Amino acid sequence: MSTRLGLPARGLDPDAITDLLEQYRERDVDWRSGKLWAYVFDPGERAEQVIKRAYMAYLSENGLDPTAFPSLVRFENEVVAMAIGHLQGDADVVGNFTSGGTESIMLAVKSARDWARSRRPELRERRAKIILPITAHAAFHKAAHYLDLEVVPVEVDPISFKADVAAMAAAIDEDTIMLVGSAVSYAHCVVDPIVELGALAIERGLWLHVDGCMGGFLLPYFRRLGRAIPEFDFSVAGVSSMSMDLHKYAFAAKGASVVLYRDRELRRHQIFTCATWTGYTMSNATVQSSKSGGPVAAAWAVMRYFGDAGYLELAKQVLAGTERVVAFVDAHPDLRLLGRPDMNHVAIASDSVPLFRLAEAIDQRGWFMQVQLSYGSSPANIHLCINPLNLPGIDKLLVDIADAVEQVRDAPPSPLVAQLRPLLGQIDPATLDGATLRGMMQMAGIQPGSPGGIGADINELFDILEPALRARVVTEFMNELFVPKPIAVDADESLGQ
Repeated sequence: MSTRLGLPARGLDPDAITDLLEQYRERDVDWRSGKLWAYVFDPGERAEQVIKRAYMAYLSENGLDPTAFPSLVRFENEVVAMAIGHLQGDADVVGNFTSGGTESIMLAVKSARDWARSRRPELRERRAKIILPITAHAAFHKAAHYLDLEVVPVEVDPISFKADVAAMAAAIDEDTIMLVGSAVSYAHCVVDPIVELGALAIERGLWLHVDGCMGGFLLPYFRRLGRAIPEFDFSVAGVSSMSMDLHKYAFAAKGASVVLYRDRELRRHQIFTCATWTGYTMSNATVQSSKSGGPVAAAWAVMRYFGDAGYLELAKQVLAGTERVVAFVDAHPDLRLLGRPDMNHVAIASDSVPLFRLAEAIDQRGWFMQVQLSYGSSPANIHLCINPLNLPGIDKLLVDIADAVEQVRDAPPSPLVAQLRPLLGQIDPATLDGATLRGMMQMAGIQPGSPGGIGADINELFDILEPALRARVVTEFMNELFVPKPIAVDADESLGQ
């Protein structure tokens, strides 16, 4: 066996390809076991079959030209109509299907920017601003980065972790174009005060986007099941746009999301059309041009498969599981909730147990925990997304968490952190070159380019880094991770070329 860059000399038969596919996934997380508490949202095998059948049926159809494949337009319009009704929109609300929450958010931010420029041409010469609670999703920072906008981050209530409307109002100036609220925020799973933010948006003439990527689909069901969920959708005056992912709790195949607007006049700013080249006049409602019809067909199929009653039953089961986890944390003397979750995410912190050691000890028992580093008023925590696939294992997980607490209670702090802490304050991330940073990372045990897991020592180190330096380290890690590697070929395949 040797390696080479470029295409292999000869193709492989389907069975060999299947074998390689399975070989490549050997180190992947086994999400089907129900022990992964993030990233994958799965409602069960029967629904998965429906999703995959629809996806594959439309895998090759291209959404580039809506006149060529009117079935894709029909799927999209029906999916968007279901989303509008779910979020209490009226006949004026419009929207589009996108590849995920990040694309939905980027489109909403782009639309808000261009809407503001159409009303205030002077903003074309200045860097406009969007005001975000620090709990708003990082995709808004990404959109601002791509669209050359300034993010104005605002602290939230340190107990509830909900947006501080007064603080956001105080941050508004003549260059502000947009306010953002979450329903729910990812990290703490709370609904921001959208009614108050809507009133502020109307008063100041600003665009308000409600990020319902995580919670928009499930929150209405939790309300119907008796949860006191504040108003957050198009029933609220002042809401200009919303995003809602379907590949989360509608359980569609990735990537599937919608971005919705109060009316066509707002949505017009989303659309890009180019007639100034020698080819066809290109007009795209979303960021992508060519795109498979598979995701929208699969989203349509799974929403038709479950229907309202099916989703309500799944929500009932997830709510019951969430309440068991919350009750366990509330009763445990060493653990506490960050915020009071409005939905099915739970952020678990501790003032007496080393958090990253605890997460590592839980993972060693066969689970996969997501950890969130400290930032602002939010301390480091373990984050659980509770899905139907996780429900059979909740009791075992809670037993393992309790045992892990006892195991790590007296664990000493990381010697790596003690060793490096004095040096970190002397580092200026802006002047740190890549080679020096890679050397520092290797000294700390961070292997750039390695996709392996990150242990407690590294997480403790990340947690004490200033955000700017933390970002530089992770950027360097990512830059080294995606580097082309020669593929393995059989010996006879490398001869005679």
